[in-house]
Amino acid sequence: MPITAQHVSETVTTYLDAHPEEKPELSAVLALVDDGADVTSRKEFRGHATAGAVLVDRDGKALFIHHVALDKWLTPGGHLEPEDTTLSGAALRELTEETGVSPEGITLVGTAPVHIDVHPIPANDAKGEPAHQHIDFRFLFRTAEHSAVTLQEEEVSGYAWRDADTIADETLRARVLAALR
Repeated sequence: MPITAQHVSETVTTYLDAHPEEKPELSAVLALVDDGADVTSRKEFRGHATAGAVLVDRDGKALFIHHVALDKWLTPGGHLEPEDTTLSGAALRELTEETGVSPEGITLVGTAPVHIDVHPIPANDAKGEPAHQHIDFRFLFRTAEHSAVTLQEEEVSGYAWRDADTIADETLRARVLAALR
C-alpha cells in the first residue's frame, strides 16, 4: 500500500512531539493533509513530500552525493514513488538508488525523521512544474562498513564521505551530531 495521508500526519505529529518549536512551520503541512491534499504526489504543488537519507559511518562521516541538476553536494534523497509504503523506506530507497549502496548493514536510527525541512523549489519549465514546496522528511541511518558505491549517473556525478559536521543545513547538522553522541 502506498504512503497514506495518515502516515504523513502521524510522522509529522510524532516529530513535533520531539520538536514542538517547529509547529508554526509544520502546521501548514498538517493543514494540507487535513484539507485532503495528496502530499505524496509530486503533482501537489502547494507542497509535496520528499524523503532524504543521512548515512553516517562508525567514524562519524556522512555520505554526500554531487547532485547533477542542482550542481550541489547533498545527502541522498528525492521524490516518493507509488511503491513506497513508509517515509523512512522511501529515504532508504533513494539512498540505494542514487548510490547503489546495499541496504544490508544499514540501520535506521530511531523511528521518526531526524529533521523535516520545508523549502521552496523554483519553477522548472522543462518539466512543466511551477514553483512549489518540498516537505523533506530526513532520516538518519548508520552503517558499520562502507559498501561499494555505484552512482545513478543521470542524477549523481560524484560521492564523498565527509565529517557530519560539514552538513550545510544547521538544524540537520545539529540533530545528526546530537544523535551520534
